[in-house]
Amino acid sequence: MPTTDLSVLLLNCTLKHAPEASSCQLIAEQLLGGFAGHGLEGDIVRVVDVDVAPGVDADMGDGDEWPGLRERILASDILVVCTPTWLGHMSSVAQRVLERLDAELSATDDAGRPILFGRVAVTAVLGNEDGAHKITADLHQALNDVGFTMPAQGGTYWNGAAMEKTDYKDLPETPEPVAQANATLVRNAVHLAGLLAERPYPATPGS
Repeated sequence: MPTTDLSVLLLNCTLKHAPEASSCQLIAEQLLGGFAGHGLEGDIVRVVDVDVAPGVDADMGDGDEWPGLRERILASDILVVCTPTWLGHMSSVAQRVLERLDAELSATDDAGRPILFGRVAVTAVLGNEDGAHKITADLHQALNDVGFTMPAQGGTYWNGAAMEKTDYKDLPETPEPVAQANATLVRNAVHLAGLLAERPYPATPGS
């Protein structure tokens, strides 16, 4: 695969601290491998291990480590948000990421565009109960609101059978539909990010 100048950052929004095994970590690693196959460099951040303060400002003051993570998000062309399902909802860690991204609504570039307009976002949702479609919808709406662009089929997921305890990380192999969804997500995200890099959104009139 050809090398590109694009980069990707994957946010693992598990509730489990490293080095505890995490299904979100597994799918993040699978997706990172897919992006690497397209020539992209990237990293995975386990957000629960970063001191992200509650709030909706870019910097919440002493001890808040969000500003450093924010810089990494802004330096990346593609953002991947991976979250488990708890009680039918995304994790509280994922929700906090969205709340902190809310601050970017007031940040603009030199052309007057919201600062996140040139970046692509995709999602991965895991759990052993249903809820992935609802969580994906919530994530995509919020990420779009703050300025990210989502590609076609830019969400991958896996749900185990209801009332059972099997986790994604415990499967003997990745189910073929999930592997296909992962590959489509990666392929379309790279394609869209390349298009946005070549042809940015128009400048805000009067800026």
